[in-house]
Amino acid sequence: MLYTAYELNRALLTGASAWASTAAEFLNNKSTPLGYTGLGPVIGSALDVFAHAAAPRGKPAFGIGTVRVDGAERTVVESIVARRPFGNLIRFRHDGLPDKAPRMLIVAPMSGHYATLLRGTVARLIERMEVYITDWADAKMVPLEAGSFDLDDYIDYVIDFLKHIGPGTHMLAVCQPSVPALAATALMGAARHPCRPATLTMMGGPVDTREAPTSVNDVAVSRPLPWFKQNVIATVPLGYPGAGRRVYPGFLQLAGFLSMNLKTHLLSHYQMFRHLVEGDGESADASKAFYDEYRSVCDMAAEFYLQSIEHVFQRHSLPKGELEHRGTIVDLGAITDTAILAVEGEKDDISGIGQTRAALKLTTGLAETRKQYLLAPEVGHYGIFNGSKWRNRIAPVVEQFVETHRARELKAVA
Repeated sequence: MLYTAYELNRALLTGASAWASTAAEFLNNKSTPLGYTGLGPVIGSALDVFAHAAAPRGKPAFGIGTVRVDGAERTVVESIVARRPFGNLIRFRHDGLPDKAPRMLIVAPMSGHYATLLRGTVARLIERMEVYITDWADAKMVPLEAGSFDLDDYIDYVIDFLKHIGPGTHMLAVCQPSVPALAATALMGAARHPCRPATLTMMGGPVDTREAPTSVNDVAVSRPLPWFKQNVIATVPLGYPGAGRRVYPGFLQLAGFLSMNLKTHLLSHYQMFRHLVEGDGESADASKAFYDEYRSVCDMAAEFYLQSIEHVFQRHSLPKGELEHRGTIVDLGAITDTAILAVEGEKDDISGIGQTRAALKLTTGLAETRKQYLLAPEVGHYGIFNGSKWRNRIAPVVEQFVETHRARELKAVA
């Protein structure tokens, strides 16, 4: 019922958005009398902001056509190298990379947004590395015949993708996947699997949410698990390939994202309106580009979402040594040679300071020389992996960390 009501509302807003966009264009047209009055552009700008906010959105494209390396433009080739029902593995290379460039698997969050939210992460790392990224599927687009998808499956996907890329792969997990990526590393370490990651970088991840709980953590623990099952899980309606699948809908996730910083988002839209009125199209377009990505959301399989709430936020299963993967306890002490870098943002209001760093304490079998911690000053959650602070201050640390431990491994083999 909830999903059906949303679909009806979406259809109405789509029509309203189209009408508002047409009206805005007319009111801002200098060839019409209203375009010369002060009131016309003001109303037109307001309608433009509404039209953009209400417009329907699908899955964005990465759109990384070129990258500048050492002053030269390099052509980037994007390709799907492995296909799975709930997510593909995408590879990015440019024509200037050496044959033995480091290979980096980026594990994107399955938390409402598409993997394209990490476009800036990919674009920066591809300068020096061959980059792979998990492109998680929108659950409403996955037919029921594909089966379910839970935390065990997520860990299996990470392991399978590491196997596909091969030995010596480096891995970077952004936010939510820090837990399954760390678990996968431990399981592969215990098995001495040749494709276990050479390094693991975790950025703003909820490894141990008992450390500096945030408002996100508070919401997850404020109610029992049955409440989430009854109030935020919905059934995909007819008209989608995944009709009948139980999901945590993307539109509910987006509502949650917006509500956490409602004043900030309202101010951003007011500034967008002012930019349009003042004729500053470049600034307005920058805001629109951000919200085009931010509002592009997808559904999450109910099994994975509920298990994440239970094990990551309520029971703290991984840091307490109680997380099981298909009947086997995940032993973080089994990580003995995968170097770990924990990155946190000083102003992160989603994963508090200490939640990611906890991994360094929990990996008791790993030498201190293989552990590193970075607290990025004046950086919020999204600034950890996107924007100028990521490009100029955090990415160089990740690159140096990879090179340091890669050189160590190559020397050991020699």
